[in-house]
Amino acid sequence: MMAVKVECVQGNIAAQQDMDVIVNAANAQLLPGSGVAGAIHSAAGPGLAEECRALAPIGPGEAVISSGHNLPNQHVIHCLGPVYGVDEPSDRLLSDCFRNALLLADRSGLSSIAFPAISTGVFGYPLRDAAAVAMKAVADTLDNLNSVRLVRFVLFSDQDLSVFEDALKRDPGLSGR
Repeated sequence: MMAVKVECVQGNIAAQQDMDVIVNAANAQLLPGSGVAGAIHSAAGPGLAEECRALAPIGPGEAVISSGHNLPNQHVIHCLGPVYGVDEPSDRLLSDCFRNALLLADRSGLSSIAFPAISTGVFGYPLRDAAAVAMKAVADTLDNLNSVRLVRFVLFSDQDLSVFEDALKRDPGLSGR
């Protein structure tokens, strides 16, 4: 098994020029929205929403792939995270987002993928819990990956970055990678 690097950076998910695919924290209809979805759709241009119409709707935990349009990335993987306290079991559904996105990227032959903090915005998932779920999902999926070599978490704020870096250090399946 080849090594997969997992890292956390602060930045804009729609400006990850060196990544093959970025992940959109999407809504069920895959439409432009606020937060991550708004930033990605805005940077990608109207062609992304057009392509997404045929892929929608998706359910919590599901992932679909589109082209990147005007983004610097070949593709966008759209995941619908759970609404905390509504979509249950929210930890399993959030874990499914990361696992399904990683496997979809791998099946598509992509080598790098960038994730936002899925479900932590308007969907209300507590940041620390979401970070722990994300890291465990990535750790549990690594052995099934053939082409993915870099997994990046792109966090909006200093605080988000700090919480995700802490979760990365604490996960026994990822520490030391």
